[in-house]
Amino acid sequence: MKLYIDILKGILEKEDIKVIFPNLNGINIKDICEMQCYKTLAEIKSVIEDDTLEDRECFWKIEKIISIFEQLGSDGGTRHDF
Repeated sequence: MKLYIDILKGILEKEDIKVIFPNLNGINIKDICEMQCYKTLAEIKSVIEDDTLEDRECFWKIEKIISIFEQLGSDGGTRHDF
């Protein structure tokens, strides 16, 4: 059986592969990536705004992230009210 698999693998390695995503036909890849980036930023922002989370060791990292959001015209909610 291994010989059969090796032969098949050797044949398939020489063939071109074409991947099609029929449900994504006509969708701009840039738009998809930008939407995912937006969703990710929204999730990060919700973590920053969650007052139930505390981690003093990461204060300056969180501060830097909040500063980036402020440059976008957003904020960190009550995490940055000083």
